Amino acid sequence: MLSYLFLTFDSSSFMQPRQDTIEIFSTFLQFDAESFRGWVTDGRLRRSMENCLQKSVDSPQFTKDYQRQENFWALYWYKTWQSETIKLAKKLAKEHLSAYLQETCYWVAKKSADTFASNQYKISDCFQIAIANVDKALQGFDSNLSSAFKGYAGMVFNSTIRDTLRQRHEVDICSAWGLLRKVSHKRLRESLSAAGLISEQIEVHITAWNYFKIHYVPAPGNSGRQLEKPNRETLLRITADFNSGSLSKESPETIEKLLLNASTSIRKYLYPSISSINAPTGNDGSTEWLDNLPDNSQDSLLTQLINEEETIERKSQHLEISQVLVAAIAKLETQAQQILQLYYSQGLTQQQIASSLDIKQYTISRRLTKSKEMLLKSLAKWSQEQLHIPISSDLLKSSSDLIEEWLQVHYQDENLG
Repeated sequence: MLSYLFLTFDSSSFMQPRQDTIEIFSTFLQFDAESFRGWVTDGRLRRSMENCLQKSVDSPQFTKDYQRQENFWALYWYKTWQSETIKLAKKLAKEHLSAYLQETCYWVAKKSADTFASNQYKISDCFQIAIANVDKALQGFDSNLSSAFKGYAGMVFNSTIRDTLRQRHEVDICSAWGLLRKVSHKRLRESLSAAGLISEQIEVHITAWNYFKIHYVPAPGNSGRQLEKPNRETLLRITADFNSGSLSKESPETIEKLLLNASTSIRKYLYPSISSINAPTGNDGSTEWLDNLPDNSQDSLLTQLINEEETIERKSQHLEISQVLVAAIAKLETQAQQILQLYYSQGLTQQQIASSLDIKQYTISRRLTKSKEMLLKSLAKWSQEQLHIPISSDLLKSSSDLIEEWLQVHYQDENLG
């Protein structure tokens, strides 16, 4: 979908504004490195607008005034997004509005880039930051107070760009340890979750971070942005407190790795890297990723058949995965199965399960982790044997997330059954 592919362009490029109503709600900015190339059409959005205009042409409210048409359809798609409960219809409305706001986003991005003296942030950076926050404009706009959605979106884009660039600047100048001193508990948890860590791993990182905050206090007058690595004595104190509340005994080197991993997760979460589809491909750099995008203005019968076949295959694989995991659960010890049942089906906490079974809380945590590791091994083995996919760290991480999600759905379905 072209609506969420953002392109590299240059401030000297001349942007030709759109005039036709259908184009305004179905096309997206397309630039070729240094110059404006034109507008690229999303075939599905174009067909959607053509159908809407065809149905409304006989309406007494229909007008040939393009400006009035533009305002009408902007409000129409906003109210559709606001009131629609069907996900696909809501998504379609959002994509039409994303197309509609392309010029607004461009001019706000250009003004923001010109305002910041540093050349580090180009118009493309600002454009991508803004258009990725269409949801903010949608959620904050009130059509009962104003019909000027474009003007409101422009203010949201301007505020979002400025806040993001200030935050990025702060992230840029902070050391790994400075980030750990400045980050909040809520933002750290969000960062670790976005990095794909499961709940137990997140808690381990947060525990290490809490003791870091206690023992590593910057010298008076130091802003904390450029903090250096804690000395050996500080790391030992952090490690001692960490181990006092943990069954396992970690080394200072392990604690340091946990803290650095947390810092890396924060940086990636606050300042994600963005790849342009205008990036050159091939050895000679003569082509771009954009050149390889298919023309999806029409779906051929062959494409439809392939999509249907892929859907059937995915459903078959999902069923096989479920069977593999159900079989793996059946091989677990009775107490391990009972703990999974209480945790995922009844929603009890680890402490509540420990009280119910009259065992230590850390034993519950260890059993849960061990059970999920067993499920992960079974799934990895099946993936290697049936799909011939080699095991990698990325695959293990995604599989771990899949198992966590599957367990929640599996035991919820058992309750419904």
